[in-house]
Amino acid sequence: MDEKILKKPIVKRSRTKIVRNASRVITRSHIPDITRIPKIIKRVLNLTEEDANDILQKVNLNFSDRHKNIESVFYGNFDKVSQFISYEQKISNTKKQLIGAYFSMEYSIESAALFNPSIVPHPNQEGVATGSLRFIMSLRATGEGHISSIVFRSGIIKEDGTFLFNPVSEFVETPKIRHDQSYDRHLFQLKLRDMKGWNETSKKVFEKLPKLFTLDELNKSIIALQMNSVNSLDEVAIKNILWLADSNYFVKFEAKNDISERVIFPVSKNENKGIEDARFVQFFDDNGEVTYYSTYTAYNGVCILPQLLVTKDFIDFDIITLNGKAVQNKGMALFPRKIKGKYAMLSRLDGVNNYIMFSDHLHFWDKVEIIQEPKMPWEFVQIGNCGSPLETSEGWIVLTHGVGPMRQYSIGAILLDLENPSKIIARLEEPLLTPNEEEREGYVPNVVYSCGSLIHNNKLILPYAMSDITSGIATVGVSDLIACMKPCY
Repeated sequence: MDEKILKKPIVKRSRTKIVRNASRVITRSHIPDITRIPKIIKRVLNLTEEDANDILQKVNLNFSDRHKNIESVFYGNFDKVSQFISYEQKISNTKKQLIGAYFSMEYSIESAALFNPSIVPHPNQEGVATGSLRFIMSLRATGEGHISSIVFRSGIIKEDGTFLFNPVSEFVETPKIRHDQSYDRHLFQLKLRDMKGWNETSKKVFEKLPKLFTLDELNKSIIALQMNSVNSLDEVAIKNILWLADSNYFVKFEAKNDISERVIFPVSKNENKGIEDARFVQFFDDNGEVTYYSTYTAYNGVCILPQLLVTKDFIDFDIITLNGKAVQNKGMALFPRKIKGKYAMLSRLDGVNNYIMFSDHLHFWDKVEIIQEPKMPWEFVQIGNCGSPLETSEGWIVLTHGVGPMRQYSIGAILLDLENPSKIIARLEEPLLTPNEEEREGYVPNVVYSCGSLIHNNKLILPYAMSDITSGIATVGVSDLIACMKPCY
């Protein structure tokens, strides 16, 4: 690395802004207290067919152009309350849809904020001009009640570093959820042991399950055990088993729909208050196969749960629980390849310092070591990573965030040794990016933050959030950035 240290790299802010749009809405079930459900249904059933048809037509007039599948939504929500209707009672399709409409609502996924972006190369680069790159950007969208979800944008980074975003669809699609994929019995049991949830009751649940089992098979095993057991069972153990199964699921989007229509909205009880800060990375396995991973934080209003998204195409996603002593906090970022045969990941285990960890298995992380403590005044409160490390011939570039006076967040950078990333070989002493006057106002003032960058044509492309409300893009030359770092001896 050149011993000549420049004062500060030149950062260019793009005029492009990624802003929230309150008109982008999904449908959600709106199920009130159980005592109210039969009363609402009865009121609809007491309508004449003519009146029911008139009301349904008005509902469709107001909402059918805002959703591609409003009819199926109504039928789906009717099914969720149909247990409160007598089996013998004949109900017209009109009233079924209308009942479903009364138990439906719209939710504006990004009405409050659209922030904390990460960016990766698109899996499909066909037709892209030489020197350009098609990308996918993920963002944290936040709506009413501060419930967060993951949304996507796409576009092209041209050879000169300028951005062309694809048009954003007016529709938003939630995926099909499936819990009946096969669970690996061995891995499931390892995760239960890690949760301190393995005991005699757990053993009995798994005694007759096959090596690969479905959620239906698991439920049947639990029910059979509850019905036939002579001795009392550990209900906490059963709750932990179901909790773990509920946290591992599969989602599928319609391939024909635009990626900007896809939203990964909280599904399990462990994330019902939000899916936060997805850090996507394009991962290259030893055989050259590419998989996209993303760590994120599941939040239920009380505690957090580290989760992993796995996809090849941004259409099908596996959601998997991360386990181990080393993954008990926020802000984990996976390296884009194995190092000396092991997976590697950055973390902020104690909420203050930067850590690194290595593992033979992607789902389990137990050993961790500290690599960086707050040192400069702009990061005295705490530090963390701003996404997965970026590989260069000089070392791994890691963008960091630091919190200073008045809880101001700035973005810095360190350089890790390529073969021994536990070692910091250089760092910026001054922030790469701090909030300017236009960026400091928002939901959480005085914050710039990112969940992932990429390198294109020797430029670091840095999408970043502005005060937790909107997002922008900055670029900096990789060579200039490294030249401005101070070597660490």
